[in-house]
Amino acid sequence: MIVAEQLRKTFPARGKDKTPVVAVDDVGFTARDGEITGLLGPNGAGKTTTLRMLYTLMSPERGRVLVDGVDVAGDPERVRRSLGVLPDARGVYKRLTARENITYFGELHGLSAATIAERTARLSAALQMDDFLDRATEGFSQGQRTKTAIARALIHDPRNVILDEPTNGLDVMTTRGLRGFLHELRAEGRCVIFSSHIMQEVAALCDRIVIVSRGRVSAEGTPEELRALAGEDNLEDAFVKLIGSEEGLHA
Repeated sequence: MIVAEQLRKTFPARGKDKTPVVAVDDVGFTARDGEITGLLGPNGAGKTTTLRMLYTLMSPERGRVLVDGVDVAGDPERVRRSLGVLPDARGVYKRLTARENITYFGELHGLSAATIAERTARLSAALQMDDFLDRATEGFSQGQRTKTAIARALIHDPRNVILDEPTNGLDVMTTRGLRGFLHELRAEGRCVIFSSHIMQEVAALCDRIVIVSRGRVSAEGTPEELRALAGEDNLEDAFVKLIGSEEGLHA
């Protein structure tokens, strides 16, 4: 389980404007085990900054993050061992094969060769990677890079999974496969958080949704609760009403 409490993060002003940019302001929510929690919001809403604070890449100026009851600020190394992260940057080592990329991360986590091989086989089957697992990643499609990055993020079998816009740039079939994989993670009782600005993905995947707008939480709940809160039958209409603007999402 991941708990965010009153997170705030600002960045220095740019150019002539001397006012600091408030990226995240008083963001708080709980992502439970056995559920998929979605951060939904338009580009620039503060989703990626929030996720970076959850997985220890950034430190909040105020507030705290608890991962399975462990304070991120107090024991970041322990927290990292319990997290599997797909960041917004999908970089893979181009001279290595997909298998070698995954193996390298397994070795960084101190796993034995036998454990790495067993888990790589399982992840490859789940993510449908067998046909390119032993190819060098240079020249991979966006979907192949994303699958490789997800597999290496999960090689140490983390209980908590954080994915930043995992379907960005993927084709329809790859997206469907990834959706099924995320359902498997949920069925295994893992805590899954993913961010998106695509309404269809959130509606199809999430048990709970946290709507973020202008760095703040505008509303949160199940899809049904959000529609009821906004008095709308359609989740997209509910989103627009709850953030109070027509900032819009991809259909």
